[in-house]
Amino acid sequence: MSQQPQIVITSPDLDRLERLLDSVSPLHAPGLDALRRELDRAEVVESHEIPPNVITMNSTARFVDEVSGREFELTLVYPDDTHLTHGTVSVLAPVGSALLGLSVGQSIEWPLPGGRTMTLRVLEVTYQPEATRKQQT
Repeated sequence: MSQQPQIVITSPDLDRLERLLDSVSPLHAPGLDALRRELDRAEVVESHEIPPNVITMNSTARFVDEVSGREFELTLVYPDDTHLTHGTVSVLAPVGSALLGLSVGQSIEWPLPGGRTMTLRVLEVTYQPEATRKQQT
């Protein structure tokens, strides 16, 4: 796997995710260690300081699979919210924790069944709660 891109997360997201990590059993969420590693390496900023092109919790972003060229959209959510709509991914899923804090233009790789890997590049953050709040003030 290639070097991991620099990531940025908000202080409120960090606080809520740390509470989530403390409350979930590793038996029910095998992605806990991956999320812990992401949080440990993240730059943490206040909500009003996060750039609008960064994937935060509850953000929706467009991606491209760099091998197939297929584009799609995902919303990064907390585990209890994955049932709300199609196109959500839990932050506890391996790909979910890998998306947290990425910026437009950055790519991630992750393993697929059968020994293959997929490389996703962030094309656009179409919704970010923090950016929406900034526009409303």
